[in-house]
Amino acid sequence: MKSLLLLPIIIAMSTAAMAEPTCHAPKDKWMTQTSFKQNMETQGYKIKTLKVTNGCYEIYGHDKAGKRVEMSFDPVTGDLAK
Repeated sequence: MKSLLLLPIIIAMSTAAMAEPTCHAPKDKWMTQTSFKQNMETQGYKIKTLKVTNGCYEIYGHDKAGKRVEMSFDPVTGDLAK
């Protein structure tokens, strides 16, 4: 019985851990997608797709080691979103 009561808590915690980052900066403060993409390519990323998700820039592509990546970044600073 105890395990049945814990199940919803465990599910809620695992869902929260998998939640995507959210960025809250106003759009007039964002760097342009072109500038952001150039900055990331300078760091060695090869971007296949760049889109906005939850107010963050999200990239799909490969890092400088050739590994596939899906990452979210703050659109103002270009830092990895948490």
